[in-house]
Amino acid sequence: MAPKSDSTDAIVLRYLNEQNRPLNSQNVADALQKYNLKKAAIQKALDTLADNGKISFKEYGKQKVYLARQDQFDIPNSEELSRMKQENEKLQEQLGEQKRSISEVEGEIKALQSNLTLEQIREKEAKLTNEVNEMEDRLEKLRGGVTLVKPEDRKAVEQMVYEKISQWRKRKRMFKDLWDSITENSLKMSRNLRRRSGLNMMKMLV
Repeated sequence: MAPKSDSTDAIVLRYLNEQNRPLNSQNVADALQKYNLKKAAIQKALDTLADNGKISFKEYGKQKVYLARQDQFDIPNSEELSRMKQENEKLQEQLGEQKRSISEVEGEIKALQSNLTLEQIREKEAKLTNEVNEMEDRLEKLRGGVTLVKPEDRKAVEQMVYEKISQWRKRKRMFKDLWDSITENSLKMSRNLRRRSGLNMMKMLV
């Protein structure tokens, strides 16, 4: 709600002076919704302020654009503008430094968050210790000549290897027999062709 001591005209005037930029009635109405002011009341206040010369306005077709009177503001000279520019550059540098500092802090935070907690470290240490103990026990058994493979398992593996080797030898023998048969027939056919070719040549010569 608007303060009781402030009229709609005063609220609108104060807002235009604070913004100091061209605004239409809809812009002002949207910005002053927190005061529960209706657009019609705001439009009336803008027109009243313009008629009284407290604000400036320009017409663009059917729409009016309102602006705070510029003669009420102190316009800086060239020296003041130069000084303000330098101050702005310094502020920009400081802002850049602040951003870099924030970035570094955020990086440190992420690094810390990625590290394991004390509880996680203890859990991992216990797991690794168990694995080391199991490997040491197995190594000790191997050093002592203890057979880690059961006799029945070893026999089953040996039997499987023997069967595979037997199958391989059988197939190798079948391939050799088939190959010999093919090459022998090929040689016979080649000899017969050469012989027939020779006889035909002799007949042609005679």
